[in-house]
Amino acid sequence: MIVEVIAVGTELLLGHIVNSNAAVIGSALADSGHDSHYQQVVGDNLSRLKSAIELAMSRSDAVIITGGIGPTQDDLTREALAAATGRDLLFDESYAEHLRQWWASRGREMPRSNLRQAEHPEGAQLIPNPKGTAPGLAMEHRGTWVFCVPGVPEEMEYLLGKEVLPRLSLESGGPSVVASRLLRTWGRSESDIADRLDDLYHGSSNPSIAFLASAGEIKVRITVKAEDQAAAAALIAPVEAVVRDRLGDAVFGVDDETIEKVVISILGEEGMTIGTAESMTGGLVAAALTSVPGASAVVKGALVAYDHELKRTLLGVSDTSRVVDAQTAEEMARGGRDFLDADVVVAVTGSAGPEPLEEPPGTVVIAVATPEEIRSRRLRLPGDRERVRAYSVTAALHLTRLAVVGSWWSE
Repeated sequence: MIVEVIAVGTELLLGHIVNSNAAVIGSALADSGHDSHYQQVVGDNLSRLKSAIELAMSRSDAVIITGGIGPTQDDLTREALAAATGRDLLFDESYAEHLRQWWASRGREMPRSNLRQAEHPEGAQLIPNPKGTAPGLAMEHRGTWVFCVPGVPEEMEYLLGKEVLPRLSLESGGPSVVASRLLRTWGRSESDIADRLDDLYHGSSNPSIAFLASAGEIKVRITVKAEDQAAAAALIAPVEAVVRDRLGDAVFGVDDETIEKVVISILGEEGMTIGTAESMTGGLVAAALTSVPGASAVVKGALVAYDHELKRTLLGVSDTSRVVDAQTAEEMARGGRDFLDADVVVAVTGSAGPEPLEEPPGTVVIAVATPEEIRSRRLRLPGDRERVRAYSVTAALHLTRLAVVGSWWSE
């Protein structure tokens, strides 16, 4: 079943509120085995909302509308749905009485505007909403089901799980699942990965392959539709094996295994400790590591030496060394390892910008000291100051991973 989502509210278009409802609904639809080809965001305008509903009904088997069913003048979903389906807007006196009792039970007089929530298009079912005063709506029109749920996330999620998804499952004729496997990679460009997996991308629709670049990492998503989770896993497994074989050590984790979680896990398995010696990143690498539950078992501490004199006195960096230099980074890593008495120390120094510091902005040197050796790598990272710092953290953690597992990076 193809299900379209319409999120209603001018505040969403203006960016005053993040459209989290659409993400939650999209994920729930995928987990339930439904396809979602389109999502729309529409402001509080009757004409535009009517057009959006008409468009959605013309191309989808079901439509979920979130928002616009409150009591105020700009809550227009009921009116728009009636207009889009050519139905009269009716008033449900029994629900109006429910509203009066709801307010009375709280010792308050109900504002007259709340009676708008007792209105509904002819033929629509009012879905009780124990989380709030706005009932959901469900109606079928010329073979297409339309569901209206509140915009308040807690109320939306309740009605989605208790009412909407079970009805969609019944209408679709049985359960099925859409499952995904997310392979996380670092060290190869998006275009390089796309070239290596080109035949998989073009040659298979179930499973399908997609790519996502974010924060210096490239994610490969394998998605499949199947009757159940076991069947989905069986379809994903051989494709995942091919992807891993072609990308090698670039693959570092799956699904929610972030690089900081992976580094902490590897160090814990090896019985090793880690520390950081940071300049340009100002402690961001240590912050990423310590964000992982259980990090205290492996993280010894962090040294932030922004001033060169502090690098010299605290970390033993040479008087003649430069800021953006492999020797400096390696001396920082060595000094941090000695000071913190840690098995592994990662050091970061460089020119974040916006003004150049010895080298053009984005020039970063990262060094990792392990019990066996100390090595460094010079990188040129794109973007403004904050992006360079964020990418530096990602790179530092990945180079740490490679150093610890003994698969040192190549230039």
